[in-house]
Amino acid sequence: MTLTRRQAVAVIGTLGAATISGCASLPGNRPPPRFFNLSPKSQFDQQAPTVSWQMVIETPTASAGLSTMRIALQRRLHELEYFAQANWVDTAPKMVQTLIIESFENSGRIVAVGRESVGLRADFTLKTELREFQVDYIKDGNPRARVAVSAKLVRMPKRMIVGSWGDQSYVKADDSTLESVVAAFDQSLGKVMKRLVTWTLVRGQEVIQAELD
Repeated sequence: MTLTRRQAVAVIGTLGAATISGCASLPGNRPPPRFFNLSPKSQFDQQAPTVSWQMVIETPTASAGLSTMRIALQRRLHELEYFAQANWVDTAPKMVQTLIIESFENSGRIVAVGRESVGLRADFTLKTELREFQVDYIKDGNPRARVAVSAKLVRMPKRMIVGSWGDQSYVKADDSTLESVVAAFDQSLGKVMKRLVTWTLVRGQEVIQAELD
C-alpha cells in the first residue's frame, strides 16, 4: 500500500507520540539521587594573624574527572569511578570554593573575601587546584577520603605570584556507607582548608609587611 505524503507524516507523528508516551510511562525503579554537602572550618590556629586586606578566591581548577557533581572513587590505579545515585550539591570545584570562602569568613581575621564574580577590589587573589578529591580503596580495600589541594597567592594589581603551597589529607571512613564516606571527606577537606587559611593569612601579611618596610 502506497501512502500519500500527508498520510506518511501522520503515521510518523503517531509513532513519535507513542514513543514519548512509552518512555514517560516507564516505572521508576531507581531510587532518587542523594545530595551531600561538606562543612566549612570555624576554628583555626592561633598563629593565623588578623589582616586588613581583601582577597578574591577563584574557582579551583580540576581534572575533568573531578569537575563534576558525582562523588568519585578509585579502586584501581589509573581508573576513576563514581558512586551510584550520589552527588555533591554542586560540582566539586565550586563546592570547595564556597567552603574556602566561608572558612575565611568564619575565621574573622580578614576584612573581606569573596569569589571573582562579586567585583571585590582585592589586594590578593588565591588560585587553587583540586588535585585529589576521591574515595581511595587502593591501599587495603578500605575507603579513605583523599583530598589534595595546591595554591598560589597572587599580589594584585601586579598579578605577581608571591607564594605557593600544597597539602593533602587521608581520612579513613568508619565503614563503606555513603554517610561514613561523606563524613571522612568532611574531615579530610577540613584539615586541608584549615592549613590553607592559616598559610594564606600568614603569607599575605608577610608580603604586606615587606612592602611597608
